[in-house]
Amino acid sequence: MQTQSIPEQIVHVARLMFERRLTDMAGGNISVRDGDNLYITPRFAGSKQHWRLAADEILCGPIAGDAMLQQPRFSREGKAHLAIYRAFPDVGAVIHAHPFHVLPFCVAGRAIEPVLEATQKFGVTPVVPFAPAHSEHLARFVVEGLAGREASIRKQAAAVLLPKHGIIVASLDLLAAIDALERIDWNAWCILSQGMMPAAPIAYDPVLP
Repeated sequence: MQTQSIPEQIVHVARLMFERRLTDMAGGNISVRDGDNLYITPRFAGSKQHWRLAADEILCGPIAGDAMLQQPRFSREGKAHLAIYRAFPDVGAVIHAHPFHVLPFCVAGRAIEPVLEATQKFGVTPVVPFAPAHSEHLARFVVEGLAGREASIRKQAAAVLLPKHGIIVASLDLLAAIDALERIDWNAWCILSQGMMPAAPIAYDPVLP
């Protein structure tokens, strides 16, 4: 990974996310900061390309201004990525995804408590207020949901849940972002699985003769 270009890293992580059910065909986006610019996956990467991307398909443009918004294949949820980079200088990568075990929490509007030791450093992953996908309102809610959690970002990552939609992870770099994404997804599975576990057995103390 370290010898790959930024677009090659994004292509690798995109495929890994899809294979590990950390996102789906319905969408998601991956971006990386490179100085004053960002690299980001193109629109329809999931629905039309099933996350089989080539490095030369990764878009690149300035974080400041609206130039990226004019690119025909700019991912519509990229507005949130731009807003995050502008608000948080420590963020080096952003992943928006639809993880298999996280989505039930998005539907229920329920925050994800850190029940695994591996997710304690992220704290509670909160739910931001609802706003339509791709909207500037949603981008603003995401930034507000990450505000005050800069220490978590500097440590590794912070994330927010989008109601009825998915998750956004803001992180130090791309590898830290996908690591955090999977940890939160597995944490979500551990919470969900508790309802399927049988009741704890009653302790039995044999009567000795």
